[in-house]
Amino acid sequence: MTPNFSIKHSRYKVHEVPAIVAMAVYGQDCEEWVTQAVDSIRRQTYTDFLFLIVIDGEIPESLYDMIMQHADADERLVIMQGTVNRGLSSCMNFAIDWSLSLQPQYFFRMDADDISEVNRLEKQINYLNKHSHVAILGTGLVEINEQNEKVGTRVMPQTNRQIKRLLPRRCTINHPTVCIRYNVFTDGYRYNDSLRNTQDYFFWIELAAKGYIFCNLKDKLLRFRRVNDFYKRRGLIKSLNEFRARICAMRELKRLTLYNLFYASLVLGLRMMPSGIIKMAYKLDRHILEKIVKH
Repeated sequence: MTPNFSIKHSRYKVHEVPAIVAMAVYGQDCEEWVTQAVDSIRRQTYTDFLFLIVIDGEIPESLYDMIMQHADADERLVIMQGTVNRGLSSCMNFAIDWSLSLQPQYFFRMDADDISEVNRLEKQINYLNKHSHVAILGTGLVEINEQNEKVGTRVMPQTNRQIKRLLPRRCTINHPTVCIRYNVFTDGYRYNDSLRNTQDYFFWIELAAKGYIFCNLKDKLLRFRRVNDFYKRRGLIKSLNEFRARICAMRELKRLTLYNLFYASLVLGLRMMPSGIIKMAYKLDRHILEKIVKH
């Protein structure tokens, strides 16, 4: 189990639970948005879950107190904290390892600045119950700004074939929307602790190469926070990691083509461009993706 994490609050009374929802909270997270994220999970129509909130290092006292107030009011919340900031991968791996003894079936991701629709868990679990071959299930999402106003949408390819075919060019699962069957984790797979970004992209590539089945629902079951600095140039490390992920996908999925190589190189160059060009490229990418999904 990942070291340097401890349980700060738990009052759950179950020995087994079908679903786990896991969310990491950082020192820079907006308290108002964290409250909205937590409320959206507590109000789900599907109720048989534990909600693991992993505090990644030190956070402001007011944010900590707010989280504890939610935990006092709802015994489904388990609060964990790391001694230092270790990143999303470590937080999620700790939540996964800690929850294995409860024998859950489903692992839901949630981000601290997003909002899940009230029926998100119910819809994803209903689908997985009817499609036992699917191991990783994502959904569409609505993009919102700081004032919770809709500013866009994102719907990913639905079928396993489409998702894997496009992985060398784009991350085809919206990470904050995902539900993963626990057999993926009991088989030994985890997020890469050494990555501070793009960990989801590398994870999907690894699982796709091992033959796990992916699917995306067209339903937009999450409101994803797209803030003002969304179009700023990516850091060099993150841009290079995305490029590495695309090359890795080409190799692992046997899709090393001139077109895919050109696309990966083009995206790497665009990531370093001014924000205006990045914004135009993002809108074009959304348009192309919508055409792919429709066909």
